[in-house]
Amino acid sequence: MNTDFIKGVIVPIITPIDEEEKIDEKRLRNQVDYVIDGGVSGILDFGSNGEFYVVEEDEMERGLKIMVSQAADRVPVYFGIGAIGTKKGVRLAKMAAANGAKGISVLQPMFLKPTENELFLHFKTIAEAVADTPVLLYNNPGRVGYTMSGNLVERLAHEVENIVGMKDTSGDMTQTEEFIRRTRDVNFKVFGGKDTLLYASLCHGAVGGVCTAGNFMPELITDIYNKFTAGDIKGALEAQFKLNPVRLSMDGASFPVAAKDMANLRGLDAGLPYRPNLPTPEGAVLDRIKAEMKNAGLIES
Repeated sequence: MNTDFIKGVIVPIITPIDEEEKIDEKRLRNQVDYVIDGGVSGILDFGSNGEFYVVEEDEMERGLKIMVSQAADRVPVYFGIGAIGTKKGVRLAKMAAANGAKGISVLQPMFLKPTENELFLHFKTIAEAVADTPVLLYNNPGRVGYTMSGNLVERLAHEVENIVGMKDTSGDMTQTEEFIRRTRDVNFKVFGGKDTLLYASLCHGAVGGVCTAGNFMPELITDIYNKFTAGDIKGALEAQFKLNPVRLSMDGASFPVAAKDMANLRGLDAGLPYRPNLPTPEGAVLDRIKAEMKNAGLIES
């Protein structure tokens, strides 16, 4: 299975919606063009910042078709699965593969506290349902309440042929490093999941990052990756330092509305989040976001 394309900055693209909370096709197509023109290496459809947890399956299929059509093979489109149940995960994986997804990302089930064997069977079953499609694990302990172990990832990487990589959003560089160390013999592709740790992840052998920042400042996040891979290590670190204050300013807002807030501030017409979330109100949090974006040269005021 060719996995050479699995690298670089992949953006978990935001999902513009209309007043009835249906995907706004025109604005979504514009967002796809914006991130591709900004230099990203791939698009992740319905990642965490795509608000997958409130999108119905028929809308997911419609959204994926729009993105695949608009991307037009300029970059690969990946599909994110956050299903709790294995059966639903299989159904979504088959749908994604049938509609042109080049890869599938699978988050560990939220709300549950599964055993390692239960997790192994969950990922294995979903992956084997789309055996010809590359599958990436998605470790996000901050959202699901527990982390994948190094043992689990090592076993999946070595025993399930089309589980070929992962995104690690633990923020724990030792853990990210262990995922890389224990799977490097099978060319397993590990992505950093924290925008603020892209440089550090690359230093430890990550192939790139799945980065929210690509939605509203693709030129800054791709600059880190491009300089690093070109051998400009010092320049890559400085690019990381330029990005971090903007990215950290998002932390004061409720998840995940800041990505749409910041896209709107850049004039991208990303619209509103799905309810119950609301746009960040005027006040200290939004003031800090605006100030850091201005300092980074992303907006004028």
